[in-house]
Amino acid sequence: MVGHMAYSETREEISALVKERADIVQIIGECVDLKRSGVRYLGLCPFHGEKTPSFSVHSGQQFFHCFGCGESGDVFSFMMKYYNLDFQGALKELARRYQIDLPEKPVSPEEQRKKQLRQLIYRVNEKGAETYRRYLTQAPEAAPARAYLQKRAISAEIQEKFGIGYAPAVEAAGWDFLGRQLGREEREAAVEAGLLVKKEGGGVYDRFRDRILFPIFESDGRIAGFGGRIIGEGQPKYMNSPESPVFNKSRLLLGLYQQQEAIRQRRRAVLVEGNFDMISLVANGCDNVVAPLGTALTKPQIRILKHLADTVILLFDGDAAGMKAAIRSVPLFLAEQMEGRVALLPSGHDPDTFIREKGVGALNALLDRSEPLAEFIFTQLVSEHGMTLTGKSRIIDELRPLVQAAESPLQRSVVIAHFGEKLGISAEQLVASLAGERAAGPPVAAPVVPKKASPLTPAQKRLAGFLVMYPLALPRLEEAGIREYLTGGIGEVLFLQIRSLLERGGDLQPEDLLTVLPDGAERDFVTEMLLKAPSLNQHNPEGDGLEGEIAELMEWLRLEQLKGLSGELLQQINAMQRDCDPAALEVLLQRKQKVDRELRGIID
Repeated sequence: MVGHMAYSETREEISALVKERADIVQIIGECVDLKRSGVRYLGLCPFHGEKTPSFSVHSGQQFFHCFGCGESGDVFSFMMKYYNLDFQGALKELARRYQIDLPEKPVSPEEQRKKQLRQLIYRVNEKGAETYRRYLTQAPEAAPARAYLQKRAISAEIQEKFGIGYAPAVEAAGWDFLGRQLGREEREAAVEAGLLVKKEGGGVYDRFRDRILFPIFESDGRIAGFGGRIIGEGQPKYMNSPESPVFNKSRLLLGLYQQQEAIRQRRRAVLVEGNFDMISLVANGCDNVVAPLGTALTKPQIRILKHLADTVILLFDGDAAGMKAAIRSVPLFLAEQMEGRVALLPSGHDPDTFIREKGVGALNALLDRSEPLAEFIFTQLVSEHGMTLTGKSRIIDELRPLVQAAESPLQRSVVIAHFGEKLGISAEQLVASLAGERAAGPPVAAPVVPKKASPLTPAQKRLAGFLVMYPLALPRLEEAGIREYLTGGIGEVLFLQIRSLLERGGDLQPEDLLTVLPDGAERDFVTEMLLKAPSLNQHNPEGDGLEGEIAELMEWLRLEQLKGLSGELLQQINAMQRDCDPAALEVLLQRKQKVDRELRGIID
């Protein structure tokens, strides 16, 4: 093992050491079937469905890029996205694999106590899950629970997959069924976890009684808490563990641990409201579904799904509660800049009854017809208020929190422009209305129109594309004046970036640009060139062919320079004729004649 590093070493230094030791081809090769292609490896992208390999891994530069969906990054990025980890989690896992000891932050006795308590709670939760699972499958007194699950068509396989258990009724096992099976220290941790409740007069009793229990897993498989559905009469119908040092229901999703791979493969998550709705959908073939824990959808939950999916479809009943849940979620999707959609079930159906009666094919068809969330909300508001002047005013009032939820000026501008067009008013008018007296919260900023880079001309596109594909040709083309013809656009940015990389030395490859360019027009252009390159012979010359194309481009640059110089001289000659300076005019005429002769020589 590598010796412990001092904690004072920077995160960058530690990360660099782990990245240096980690073999990105080995790490990705555990998840993707990679085949060598030149200096790179190719395979099917794990982040979107594809049949032709477009996922490239470069071992020398330690990065990956998918030319299909645009995902790219280093070994940390892959670990974070594929295994749904944060950076610290990815760093720890890679350090473990490559036997690198990470520095440990000095902790106070209080912090150490909290850490030990969290570890003990996780162990007690695991023991509780095993105990309740065993009781469901073996105890004669659990027959009603087994019959209930059978009635709802939840197979033994699905029960095992989700670790479903049963907390017995008081009549069957007393008030302290779980507590009797725990040691003193475990009982204390179980109270902190919410599995046991302290009595006022001393002692403890079980929180969950006569309930089917769903363990709620962290993304790494640890059990953070439980959700219970009562079997007999009583309230509440559903009960979750209380908040604890390890359980925060706003950042967890039921089923995410089991379904995250299916969500990642489809790049689409389906979100339902109930525990049994989620279980039923999985049992009947819809395996990219999760459920919040009895509360409205939260921003942390959307952020978790954002690592796995491009789209979240809210599958709701077509009742008023479903409508309100959809409306409440709009600001969250806007704030996270993630696509949300809505699929409404037919009247009289919930997800469970629909898939059991209609089948997974009908459900998938319904999901495919889902509406964009913002469009759905606007349609509902128009249906409720109409498009009279009064109706529009009410719609604007209800749109205000949606617009305020957009976190960037650009995103806010897009939302304002979109809804303004729908309402038949200008963006400026909508901004004024949203900022009216009834406005609550921060003022709504006027829309910002982003400045767009000038589009590349065909000639500029060819020059910039050639630099991307053959960066080693840049010094000769720079001498020939290529930068002058790329000034003021993305071509010049690419020119400067390539020159900077060349100055560092090494055998620069086109894909190396993707490791340094941020998201934007330049990166999109490089990706476009790399995608097209294999099928374009003019971008794939070698040897004499490459030299010929460089010579052709240099000649074209010289031609353009002469054309520009000739035009400038003509303007000077015209001005000189007005000033009546024969001697100076003669010099300009001679220079122009010389330039024009050279120009004709190139053209001819």
